[in-house]
Amino acid sequence: MDKIDEQIGDDTDAKEFYTDAAKYWDKVPATVDGMLGGFGFISQTDIEGSQNFLKSLFIKLKNPPENDYALDCGSGIGRITKNLLVKNFKHVDLVEQNSKFLDTAKDFLSSCSSKIGQYYPQGLQDFCPEPKKYDVIWCQWVLGHLNDDDLVEFFKKCIIGLKENGILIVKENVTSSNKVEIDTQDSSVTRAYDDLKNIFKRADLACLKEQKQIHMPRGLYPIFMFALRSRLTTDKITTNETVI
Repeated sequence: MDKIDEQIGDDTDAKEFYTDAAKYWDKVPATVDGMLGGFGFISQTDIEGSQNFLKSLFIKLKNPPENDYALDCGSGIGRITKNLLVKNFKHVDLVEQNSKFLDTAKDFLSSCSSKIGQYYPQGLQDFCPEPKKYDVIWCQWVLGHLNDDDLVEFFKKCIIGLKENGILIVKENVTSSNKVEIDTQDSSVTRAYDDLKNIFKRADLACLKEQKQIHMPRGLYPIFMFALRSRLTTDKITTNETVI
């Protein structure tokens, strides 16, 4: 049991951790501003940073992912799908536990509906991707809703869901204090950089590239992007940048 699991407590408390998060998001409006906690104005900057990061993987990896299928984890109303993933992939699936957000996503994504595949109404702690289906699995601003053990297991399931050259991309806040910080309002945690790297190691993931999101307003958590693959496949991979 790791740091977060110890702070959450026993199985009953862990269930409450997930239930409380679901209750919080039930009260959030199904809008871009709602998805970003009132910081909707950062959306374009966020997408530009993500696009540059994703583009660098296509260009610089010796064995880059294909552009057939992507998975948007914790998709909300489909902000990332609409502004990033459908512009880089032929098909995108969405997994989101809040049915209200998925219903809104179907309207929000109507202009690109031909590229949308499946909508999965599940929490990530329960979701199992189809084996070897995805070129990229994108996880952003959602993993703080999983405790450490469930996050490790989720990452292991993602490895199974990726194609041979597939990439798992994690974009998350990290604490400046180098300690785990718990938000009781939305029932989430923000991990320290070293905690995230330790979880990657526990899930047998190798980090091919990492990059800090730039041009965000002062006062927000630092945001890092990580490109990950199973350690079992990294011997086939080279990149023009340092493999971490």
